[in-house]
Amino acid sequence: MKVPRDFLRLTVADFIVRSGYQMGKTPTLPILAASLGATDLFLGLVVSVSTLTGLLHKPLVGLLSDRQGRRHWLLAGTAFFVLMPLFYRFVISPEQLLLVRVVHGLATAIYGPVTLASIAELHSSGVAERLGWFGLARSGGYIVGPALAGWLLLRHDPVAVYTIIGLCSALALVPVLQVQNGRMPSPATQVPLLRQWRESLWSAGRTSGIWLAGALELAVFVALYALKTFLPVYALAAGTNVALVGLFFSVQEAAHLLARPPGGRLADRMGNGPAIAAGLLLLAAGLAALPLAEGSALLVPAVVTGIAQALVFPATLSLVTRQIPAGSLGAAMGLVGMLQNLGKVLGPLAAGLLIGGIGFESLLWLLATLLAAGVVVLVMIGRLGAASLRDGMCLIGGSRDEAGPRKTAARNPQTLSP
Repeated sequence: MKVPRDFLRLTVADFIVRSGYQMGKTPTLPILAASLGATDLFLGLVVSVSTLTGLLHKPLVGLLSDRQGRRHWLLAGTAFFVLMPLFYRFVISPEQLLLVRVVHGLATAIYGPVTLASIAELHSSGVAERLGWFGLARSGGYIVGPALAGWLLLRHDPVAVYTIIGLCSALALVPVLQVQNGRMPSPATQVPLLRQWRESLWSAGRTSGIWLAGALELAVFVALYALKTFLPVYALAAGTNVALVGLFFSVQEAAHLLARPPGGRLADRMGNGPAIAAGLLLLAAGLAALPLAEGSALLVPAVVTGIAQALVFPATLSLVTRQIPAGSLGAAMGLVGMLQNLGKVLGPLAAGLLIGGIGFESLLWLLATLLAAGVVVLVMIGRLGAASLRDGMCLIGGSRDEAGPRKTAARNPQTLSP
């Protein structure tokens, strides 16, 4: 099957800007914040505050892209990726760094729902697998970003690294300017903005699959972002080389990258439930093993947690896209993105509060226990269990028909089948 050119353009653009964004986030941002005198709690706030911007803006951006089209929102998001890294040169205090991070978060707040909605609209079948392949771009950014940042930090200070990030991100303008998709809404959607906002959120909010997917991703991101925030600081304090810390996150995302298309294919063929449950359990195992690893052994839990993400994320996104009408897809992606960002905010903040009392290792074991317990609870209430088979809302079995689920979901927004 011929690959649409817009799919390739969006993938390349996302890879470029995500690579730069991750260069500035892990391990560069925690090191810069610590050098400015940030406490553990304030460090958690600095790392998470950009995602707070997305939490507040993703549903609105998704709705506006449904209403106005996608292309110019892609251009706006790219501009934030290019320009905001240049402002880090003027930061001289943790408070100023916090402000810059708030504005920088608009970049991902725009790109998240708009790119996912654009990709989901390109075809009518194989949603989870297609989102899995597109996820390679983001995963590739998570691989290249931390490793390249770790290497650059051996030679440059964090401020210089941010300048390099801005210059490299400008390359994304080349594919973005060639995107032809930018779907414009039908005349039926030309209603007052507040009315469309209310109707879209009502339609998405009463769809149980959105809240289930968002809650699952919230739990995953709480754990992942606590790890991203504090592993660089505590690993360096224990004498671990900064390049190895960057390599940890790169290997994690390499495993995520390689496993994501098969993870999406598993969700399409066997249902979302098995992929989600297996991913949560693998993530718990990786977090629990991390305090026991030293030196290059750190790369083992990196691989495990990477595969865990590849199992969870395509399945949860597929759960959403197959229940929401195309005209509200951007708003739905924004709502899920809001819940994702809530996890990204809560993870560093909760970790910053808990580390002082229980320590970093105990925090990892606590997060692992909570994730494993979450799977047990979901099975007990039937969300991922065989009980769902009896009422036709099965997450585990799922429908093998690619066209039918969207139609069924349109009639019954409470349906949880993929």
